[in-house]
Amino acid sequence: MLSLLHRSYRFNLALVVCVSLAPGWLVAEEVTLFAAASLKNALDELSQSYDGEKLHIAYGGSSALTRQIRLGAPAQLFLSANTTWMQVLEDDGLLIPGSRTDLLSNQLALIAAPNSSITLSPAPGFELAATLGDGVLAMALVNAVPAGIYGREALTSLGAWENVQDKIVQTDSVRAALRLVATGEAQLGIVYASDLGASPHVRLLGLFPAKTHSPIRYPMALIDPATPEAQAVYDYLRSDAAQAVFARHGFRPLQGQD
Repeated sequence: MLSLLHRSYRFNLALVVCVSLAPGWLVAEEVTLFAAASLKNALDELSQSYDGEKLHIAYGGSSALTRQIRLGAPAQLFLSANTTWMQVLEDDGLLIPGSRTDLLSNQLALIAAPNSSITLSPAPGFELAATLGDGVLAMALVNAVPAGIYGREALTSLGAWENVQDKIVQTDSVRAALRLVATGEAQLGIVYASDLGASPHVRLLGLFPAKTHSPIRYPMALIDPATPEAQAVYDYLRSDAAQAVFARHGFRPLQGQD
């Protein structure tokens, strides 16, 4: 069952990316932003209020979006959920020099299905596997998608990874993991704190201590070559007004050059 769910979410992401790269995106005055799926609610709001050229946003796992950019996808901006995948693009020489900046930070959350009576807080020695029983834990891909990478680090740090790894359903994005918990297909899930506002049908059990995983950073950069319109969007996302919207959606400001 787990492999079928995994393949299903891989197919869905591929479909999203293909739609996002339709020929209409190639119009010069339009701006194409590739962004981590966890940013969807905040960026959807910002795109509606942006007073500039039309802004198109393709969402997905940071790893998949990185691969698309490396293959020539027409992205002008990239907003990743971790620094590793941004570094890949920088090493490839695909970024505008000096444009890379850490824009936001986040927290990692343990959530429960809507009808679940589970009470469990992420802490050293917590009985995650025993609590799940025959149920499953939804996480983004633990070796590729940032939320999954952070989640694996946290579970390892708390001593829970070894016993729970066989009970994990892995998805191509953190929002896909959120949906599995919201629909009750997974009893528990690990998502970002900012994802909680995207679904009223999940229950927060607790936040993982920050020291249990690598710092969560969302770097942003311009893809070479960048248009003046793309630069304008870049500046807008760094503005105080945009930062206020991100904060309202559960993100934390974290600006500074890498």
